[in-house]
Amino acid sequence: MDAFGEMFRGVRAQGSLFGSSTLTAPWSLLFVDGAPLTLCTVLEGSGWILPEGHPPEYLTAGETLILRGPAPFSFVDEIGTAAEPIECGKECATPDQGGTRHRLGWHDGPHGGPDGATTLVTGAYPVQGEIGRRLLDTVPDVLRVAPDGTADAVRALLAAEVAVDAPGQQIVLDRLLDWMLVCSLREWFDRPGGEPPAWYSAHRDPVVGQALRLLHDDPAAPWTVSSMADRAGVSRATLAKRFADLVGEPPLTYLTRWRMMIAADLMREREAATLAEIAREVGYSDAFGFSAAFKRIRGVNPTEFRRALVELPDADNLPERVAASSGR
Repeated sequence: MDAFGEMFRGVRAQGSLFGSSTLTAPWSLLFVDGAPLTLCTVLEGSGWILPEGHPPEYLTAGETLILRGPAPFSFVDEIGTAAEPIECGKECATPDQGGTRHRLGWHDGPHGGPDGATTLVTGAYPVQGEIGRRLLDTVPDVLRVAPDGTADAVRALLAAEVAVDAPGQQIVLDRLLDWMLVCSLREWFDRPGGEPPAWYSAHRDPVVGQALRLLHDDPAAPWTVSSMADRAGVSRATLAKRFADLVGEPPLTYLTRWRMMIAADLMREREAATLAEIAREVGYSDAFGFSAAFKRIRGVNPTEFRRALVELPDADNLPERVAASSGR
């Protein structure tokens, strides 16, 4: 496992948040889910995405936009359209609105609608937990993905699946959207002149990339710089310098920070787990050492963090907010 792959552990499309709309002008869809991350791709036709607080974005067939929430956004046939906005949320494409579970508007079999119709597919991503939020923090508010990249093949499969109703369709659509999101973000990170996060770029280095994979494959192992260097086939000094140069911090500091992210998510997911159990899962022999590391890295101790989970279950950057409210 690599760091980029780990980021997607809590980032999955969910059926209730999936929508496909085949439209004829005029139209105005207002997306109000407030999802942390939403992927929008036009399969045919064109239209305008209006992100709140950002300039309008014109999308034609094959183009994709990824938007960070929770601000709402609109999809319209033209700026200043006369169409009345239709709110699209979790129940956006239900049968009582004229479509199936996934469609709102005009649709007629595998060949789409009348001439000039536009088909928009959206997938909203909840992005839960500390690990998923680390990915979210690398994405701008509005990210445009050009056609003709690796996501293009996924888009073709998505168009074919949207056009028919078949058993298991929801699972196929969700996984295609996941696949498309991964391809889109990878292309954006790899674009010429891009500035991907250090942990992403470092994976291309044969030495540091190997060390990162070791840490992500088994974060609870009793790693030392020497043991990582032995596995990577270099000296301790070489690994330490290259890791710090490429990742921006020493290997064991990175490991501790990663362990605390995992621990924070485990505390969210497993209410009944003791601190000693969570400590062992992330490589600590006792709860005392784990608590000291958690507070050093995140600014709050695990008990305060768990208490805040009850009081602020949907809060972003929870440890930082708890620390700020405590005057630390």
